[in-house]
Amino acid sequence: MPRVLIGCLLIAVFWPAAYAGASSALTRTTKTSTRATAVTAKAAGTGSQKQNARAAVKSSGRTTTGTARDAESGVQKQHTTVRKAAVQPRQATASRSTAARASNRRTSKSGRSRKRYSPWTVPTFAPSTDGDNVDGEDLVVRRAAVEALGPYNGTVVAVDPSTGRILTMVNQKLALTGSFQPCSTVKIYVALAALSEGLIGRDSVLRLSRRVRMDLTEAMAHSNNPYFGVLGVKLGYERFAYYARLYGLGEPAGLNLEGENPGVFPDGPPKNGGMWMMASFGEGISQTPLQLAAFLSALANGGTLYYLQYPRSEREIEEFVPRVKRRLDIARWIPAIRPGLAAAVEYGTARRAFYAPEAPICGKTGTCTDKTTHLGWFGSYGDFGPSKLVVVVLMTGGHGVSGPTAAEIAGAVYRRLFEQNYFAQRRLLSPALLLSR
Repeated sequence: MPRVLIGCLLIAVFWPAAYAGASSALTRTTKTSTRATAVTAKAAGTGSQKQNARAAVKSSGRTTTGTARDAESGVQKQHTTVRKAAVQPRQATASRSTAARASNRRTSKSGRSRKRYSPWTVPTFAPSTDGDNVDGEDLVVRRAAVEALGPYNGTVVAVDPSTGRILTMVNQKLALTGSFQPCSTVKIYVALAALSEGLIGRDSVLRLSRRVRMDLTEAMAHSNNPYFGVLGVKLGYERFAYYARLYGLGEPAGLNLEGENPGVFPDGPPKNGGMWMMASFGEGISQTPLQLAAFLSALANGGTLYYLQYPRSEREIEEFVPRVKRRLDIARWIPAIRPGLAAAVEYGTARRAFYAPEAPICGKTGTCTDKTTHLGWFGSYGDFGPSKLVVVVLMTGGHGVSGPTAAEIAGAVYRRLFEQNYFAQRRLLSPALLLSR
């Protein structure tokens, strides 16, 4: 028994150390064997072993590279996913911004957003007949004028050129008290002054530039500004002022018309553009519808400038006597200027007034801005039938106001009267005696 115990104790004490030593020896033996194998393989240097070694290295490299590529691909996919996730909110935001802008445009169209800026403060549309007194007017002419003017803010004046009687005055307040820049209607005054001074003749051609030459008819038909600007410079202020005042600018056109504005003709050329601007746009001049109507009456009747009269009752109509202001020496120049006025209606700036070849109209448009209002002028006379008529249209306002639109309104007046056979009826004068004041 004691021997057995002693043996067990010895085994327990020395076994771990023996096992550790055996393991260590085994490890050393394995390492030595591995190194010897490697040395042997290296020393042998056989082709197959070298190829196997290279293959192993390449395989290991491919494996490593493939793993790196897979990892990079995974990172890229992850970044792409992140970018898509980041872009989607931005796209949604952009879509919302686009929708917001579209909504703003719809809001603007509906009129709830801020108004578009306009330099004109006078309205284009207004009840132009408010406050008018129709006593003594030719109701047939008035009805045609009111229907033609429609909702526009303006005035229509119709005059018998053989007597100077005002047949109708739509929007009497504007016609009597309004005084505005004549725009291109001033070109009629300039043309007559240039003809009278011998600067041009009926067939004269002015050279406006290296390639542009034009005669009076074409210049009047198309309202050519350079043509009349050149004439204004050649005339000079003094000569043009003489003829402009002779033709009625700067003085009342009517006889005892209460509240009539005399207009303005300046004491010198305007600072803005001088005579070029005065002769092409009427810069510095202030004209009334009545002045233009009286002047065109003189063109229509051969040179007699009448005082405009406005009879207001049946008795005043019966006792009406034409009054001559002065006689203008323009009869010899009317054949030179008339073709241009007729061409303006046939194919020029006033072609909207044309309605029938058998009923020719002579006229001149004008479009410009006077301070806070845009202006549309058209002065005209019907050149047919025993009963001639002068029609002047003045439009005030903003967008939509122009000389061509004013011409269209005047054309509607002529057309309505023509359809009623108005111009075939001869008006009777009573008394026939013409008196000078």
